Amino acid sequence: MKPIRWLNRYAEESMMVFLLSVMVVIITAQVGMRFVLGSSIGWSEELARYCFIWLVFIGISYGVKKQRHIRIDAFLRLLHAKQQLKLEIVVNVLFLLFAIFLLMYGGKISAQILMWGQRSPALQVNMGLVYMAAPVAMLLTSLRLTQQLLLQFKSLRTAEKNKNQV
Repeated sequence: MKPIRWLNRYAEESMMVFLLSVMVVIITAQVGMRFVLGSSIGWSEELARYCFIWLVFIGISYGVKKQRHIRIDAFLRLLHAKQQLKLEIVVNVLFLLFAIFLLMYGGKISAQILMWGQRSPALQVNMGLVYMAAPVAMLLTSLRLTQQLLLQFKSLRTAEKNKNQV
């Protein structure tokens, strides 16, 4: 149970720290090699780019987990607490549907590219692995959205019970 709890707490953060660290090390080595030795590492830019792609997609899940995704809350502030909660549920359901859509179609595209065997120019990595960033991140995002929705439904039920008891 502890590993699952740890993953629930730190999965996105760990992946993002790892990817950002790889990017920093590779780009620093690239710049150092260029200025010190006058030559560069041919595959460093490509690896940094792919790490950045994965970092951005994992960041979507992290934003959902921390409830820091982009939203306009001017209209939300005009509503009462219960209405705000209902609107947030609707928004999260729509976001979940979008994440599932991207998961399904991104997975199909990634699987197709994996089967084709297209390789990246410098690293010779199967490009399907790069494209897998979208479905993997959307799976994580869907899990985080489901967690948020369960908490919101629980909060809504609690508010309803408290209202009926008064």
